Amino acid sequence: MIDNLIFVTNSFFQIYFLLILVRCFLSFIPTINWYKQPFEGIKDATDLYLNLFRRLVPPIGGLDFSPIIAVIVLQVLNYLIIFILFQFK
Repeated sequence: MIDNLIFVTNSFFQIYFLLILVRCFLSFIPTINWYKQPFEGIKDATDLYLNLFRRLVPPIGGLDFSPIIAVIVLQVLNYLIIFILFQFK
């Protein structure tokens, strides 16, 4: 049972990581209408988390470095939660 929980937890974090990457890559395309699906869904799902880091690290020279910090924190959380779950195995 713990193995399934570890798999689901890891999958959730990896999918969210991929959503953040897609959001970053899409931000380089100036013609995207962020108010149409599926772009609005990606934006809404990721901006909730990214805005936490945008308050701490404002854009410098027009470049937003907050996704880098957000991804690092996301991966650290993933490893910590998986480590804790392995303790119950």
